[in-house]
Amino acid sequence: MICLEASACVWARFNFFRTVHYSTVKGESGKSQLPKSLKFFNRFFHGRLFFCRNSGAGMNVMQMPDEVRAGATRLRMLLGLGGEERIPLGVILGTGLSFLSERIDGKEVPFSDLPFFPVSTTSSHKGSFVYGTLDGWPLLIQAGRVHLYEGYSAGEVCMGVRVMASLGIHTLLVTNAAGALNPLFGVGNLFLATDQINMTGLSPLSGPNHESFGLRFPDMSRPFDPDLMAAAQQKALDLGIPLEKGVYIGVHGPELETPAETRMYRMLGADAIGMSSVLEVISARHLGLRVLALSSLANKNLPDCMESMSIEEIVRQSALAERHLSSLLTALLPELCRETS
Repeated sequence: MICLEASACVWARFNFFRTVHYSTVKGESGKSQLPKSLKFFNRFFHGRLFFCRNSGAGMNVMQMPDEVRAGATRLRMLLGLGGEERIPLGVILGTGLSFLSERIDGKEVPFSDLPFFPVSTTSSHKGSFVYGTLDGWPLLIQAGRVHLYEGYSAGEVCMGVRVMASLGIHTLLVTNAAGALNPLFGVGNLFLATDQINMTGLSPLSGPNHESFGLRFPDMSRPFDPDLMAAAQQKALDLGIPLEKGVYIGVHGPELETPAETRMYRMLGADAIGMSSVLEVISARHLGLRVLALSSLANKNLPDCMESMSIEEIVRQSALAERHLSSLLTALLPELCRETS
């Protein structure tokens, strides 16, 4: 309790000074910027004191509308978007998949420049939003994400999805690095999620529901959009890109799977496994977004002959899939950005 009270007190003081600086400190572009000293505290609070904040009774309040609104307002301003300007497509880039953000000649905003926004502590995640066009199609990229295993809550993990939805996206493409559970899958291939299993034990919808986000009990019979899945399979076939498909299971992490766990997940019906995405998909469907999920298969789990695996090898294998994922995404842009009724 003392930890929570101290955190709340210091956090309130920090937010006061941050608000003052946002309104008074100007950068070279003439726009408000967060000073380096306050950027440090922003990282400190989201990288350390959230452990205290999430250990109390408030940890089941996951939708955080006030924080989402503040983050979206700030991001809209830093990106130079007009009040009514809407972005059709949001893309979340996972482990080792920062390539797409580097192809876009646009504006970039670090997570640390946004109030209340969680900052990634994982080196393989860039930690910024990038807005621009790709082949003439506008999109907003979340380059990197935060995870439960970093100590963040389910609500914080999904804050990027909610911020992007506040900026008008109607479609979300989720990408990640995953491990193959299906022994027939090839390492280095892309994987299309046709369904998912949430094994994290948490939900980003816990706590009071906010009707502006979605229904109290959102339907999850179709977590991924059938038209987008069909388009992805057809484009992959046209381009000659191997595309596996099946059920994705999301776990808490950060430890990798044991042979016994691998057998269990396979018996549950999972074809690929990762430490992200399932909560983001739940949040996106709660918001009414169309969702497509693609993974790079960075390793294969064979329980009877498990090989040692490191995060460095997973990042390396994910990078090898960049070319195929980039080609497939580019081919899908017209369908991903298509207005829905």
